[in-house]
This record gives sequence, C-alpha cells and structure tokens, in this order.
Amino acid sequence: MVDESALSVPEHYNFAADCIDHFAEDPKAIALHWVNLAGTEERILSFADVRDASRRFAAGLQAAGFVPGDRVKIVVGRDPAWWICALGMMRAGVVWIPGTTLLTPKDFDMRIGRAAAVGVITDAANAPKVDEIRDRHPALRACVVTDGKRDGWLSLDAILDTDAAPQAVRTRSEDPCVLYFTSGTTGHPKMVVHTHASYPIGHRITGSYWLGLGSGDLHWNLSDNGWAKAAYASLFGPWSQGAGVFVEEAGPRFDAAATLDTLRKHPITSFCGPPTAFRSLIALPDLGDPAPAHLSRVQAAGEPLNPEIFHAWKKATGIEIHEGYGQTESSILVCSHPSFPVKPGSMGKTAPGFDVQVVDADLSVAPANTEGDIAVRVKPERPVGLFVEYENHPEENAEKFRGDWYLTGDRGFRDEEGYFFFIGRSDDVILSAGYRIGPFEVESALIEHEAVLEAAVVGAPHPERYQIVVAFVILHEGFTASDALAAELQDHVKRTTAPYKYPREIEFVSELPKTISGKIRRVELRQRGEERGG
Repeated sequence: MVDESALSVPEHYNFAADCIDHFAEDPKAIALHWVNLAGTEERILSFADVRDASRRFAAGLQAAGFVPGDRVKIVVGRDPAWWICALGMMRAGVVWIPGTTLLTPKDFDMRIGRAAAVGVITDAANAPKVDEIRDRHPALRACVVTDGKRDGWLSLDAILDTDAAPQAVRTRSEDPCVLYFTSGTTGHPKMVVHTHASYPIGHRITGSYWLGLGSGDLHWNLSDNGWAKAAYASLFGPWSQGAGVFVEEAGPRFDAAATLDTLRKHPITSFCGPPTAFRSLIALPDLGDPAPAHLSRVQAAGEPLNPEIFHAWKKATGIEIHEGYGQTESSILVCSHPSFPVKPGSMGKTAPGFDVQVVDADLSVAPANTEGDIAVRVKPERPVGLFVEYENHPEENAEKFRGDWYLTGDRGFRDEEGYFFFIGRSDDVILSAGYRIGPFEVESALIEHEAVLEAAVVGAPHPERYQIVVAFVILHEGFTASDALAAELQDHVKRTTAPYKYPREIEFVSELPKTISGKIRRVELRQRGEERGG
C-alpha cells in the first residue's frame, strides 16, 4: 500500500524543480524514449537532458516577456518538445493549456479567447490554424513553433540552442499550473484549473498505486498529449516515480499489429491504453505468440473494460489488465491494484487520499449494490489531486460541489467488498474510443449548416468504440434527406469541430421529443440510440 504522507502539500512546490531535478541527479536515469512511426529514428533523453532543455525553454519564455501567471496554449503531438515545453512553463510559472492536435482554427480561437492566453506553442502542422485566427487575439505576446522556422514565430530550436539560465521562480502550491478544457453537456467546454502542488502530488498515487511504476520502468501510454490522460500516464504519474516514458510518433489511426510489434521490439515494462485498443489487440491471432518479453503491467482507462476483453488478454499474454477511473478534474480516484484481486468488470477500489462513495439523491451514502452518483468527499478536507474549480462557471461549480461532496457526473454502484462498477454518465457526455464528446459542440456544428433547422446528439452503444455519436436532424424546408446529405453533414462537422466528434450515424426526423417547457428529452433519444446500437 501507499504511505499517504506522500500527499502532504508544502507551501511552495514546482514539479519541474522539485521532482525532475531530483531524478536528474542520476545522469543515466532515462526520462524519455522516443521513436518515429516507421521505427527508423530513435531519441533517448535522460532526466538531466529534459532538465537542461526545459531550463533553457523557461529562459526563452522569460526573454520573450512571459511572467508567472501568464497563460499559454500548447498543442504538440507525441514529440519530446511537448514534455520539454510543459516543464519549461512550469519552471517559469506559466500556466499551460494542453490541447489535442485535432483542434480546428475555430477551436483555437475559442480556447485562446476564453482562457485569455497570451502565447501559443504548436508544431508546423498546426501553426497555420493559429495564423488563421491570430489577428483576433492582439494579446498574444508570442507564438513558438516546435519544429523548423516560421515567419512571425519564435523557433524552439533557436531557444534551445542557447545556454541562457532562467530567472528563479518559486511557485506557491496554490498557484495555477495547468488548465484543461473539458467537454460538457451544455455550452462550450469548461475550463478546469489545477494547481502546482495538488495535481502533480496527487498523481504520485496514479504513478505508484495504479500504474505500479518505479525507477527503471519504461511506461507507454497511448493517449494524445492534449488529454488529461497524458498528465496521468505520460507525465506526472510516471515521472513522479522516476520511471521512463516511452513515446511513439502518432499515426493516422490506431494500428493493433504495429502496436504489438512495438511492444515486442522495445523494453517497455508497462502499457496503458483505452479498452478500444485492447479490443483490437485481442483480435490479433498472434497476440501471445510470443507475448512481449519485457511487459509486466498493463492498465486500461477512458471507458469501461468489458470482462471478455480482460479474460482474452490475460489468456493470450498471462498479464492482467488493471482498470483505472479518474477525470480531467482529478488524479486517479478508483483503480485496480496488485494488492487485491482484480474483479473483471469493476473499476477497482478507492485510491489512497480520496474518500469515494456512491450517494443517493439526498447525498447520503447508498447501500452496497445500489445505483447512485459516484462522489468524492471534499469536507472537512479537500483531497489532494482534485481541481480548484470550473473557471467562470459558478452554476456548474454549485451543481457539482454539493454538501460534503464533489459529484463526478458518473453513475455506478459499489459492492460489499468495496469494488466500484461504472454504469454510465449522469449527463449526456459521450465516451467514444477514449474521447469525451460534448453533444452541444456537435449540435452547434450541425446547426451551422444551411440545411439543418434543429439537431440533437446522443451516444449509442458500439461493440468496439463503447459509444458512437448519433445525430437526430430536422431539415429546413427545401432540403431532402439522403445518404449524400448525411455524408455532407458528417464532413461539415469534421471541418467545424475536431474530426473525432463527427456523428457516425445521422437520422433525419420530422420532430424531436421535448418536454412541455421545450427541452429536448434526451432520455428518449438515448433509448432510440441504444436500439440502434444494440
């Protein structure tokens, strides 16, 4: 078990200075092991390497006029630059705002504006998206391109090609460190604020208790860097334990055979992916012939893991999958740990540092095997690892923080032995292939099309992706439903929002079920979606 004294929060804390610099004292300790998609290029960086590079980047930010508390949007793929820049921002006291490389110009525009960002860090592939909307944000102090050069941009290569030392910044534990945008059921994505101490210190439990990592391990997490899962399993979790992070350049889509080949080829000891990936992996005829030689621990998160996947993977590889449950708003909340038996179909038990319960409508702890809201106790003491607030969303904060509890928005139950079982979202957020998709964003994109009068979006069950996006669409007069129009609307959503959000099924309807007050009855649409998916 974990000593919860590891969760004590000092007055000042900075992950880059207090954690990375500690492990950098061993010049041979591996921090990053990166390979390109073809497997023809490889870079191995020690903790000393990332310490030195992040110090130079922090000095570059300061030379460009950035000061503690400034906010900078970072959108970089699976490249060492992401880790170096993130650490450099922490050293400089700059709040970093991660985003997926799937963001569109419209997404950049909204996120930069709402977060009051004064800088952007991205790669050459995404820089044109920023240039498209840059004149709308005169407060942008500087933009950094991580590969090559670009007119009007600072070059990361040039910044790192100096020996400048950063001015010392001693961040207080309660200072904002990272800001995530998370999908919601209404309105645009909300801003989730984490501090310099609570979030990375909370992820000590993620790294030790769930991932089970230590010095000498090499951990591979399949998540895109724009998601909070990267903080869990690609940054704070493994590096808090002195473990190395394996990184493979992202391909156009998940390739199960190539993933298995990578696991066999490299000294990866720990592997984490969404259940969607494991569904594809267990379909490979040679999964266990041979099993990856170095692999000893495997984790899944992002959506519920079906028992049949657990059993098929274990039969082929001899390794159990340890499920984990957490949110953008927290570090790991519930997980499977080697100290107790895995119960297939369960998320596991409460992680140290948190009091997680299932509560009823009156906010009382529900009896065993009774469905209710999954909640985290926040009184009398707020747990380490939980976010500060949804910035500028007082109504949402009031809804989620009620009585002694933070309500996660998820439904489930807990059995007599303390194992948690996930039932579903209590709101309408769609979980698809590890992505969280807010219906409002998809509906807004659909309504922007000239043919669409009204739209409603729900999730429907899917055997591989857990859920898919299903749209119910009412057309304006003069437009006729057809497969061609459905395809056009799908392409429109891909262009208007991130491509992964598009509705994989569109049903044209003449009306939508509504309450007497005019609200869409999503419960009815979800039932129709379940019938389609079932």
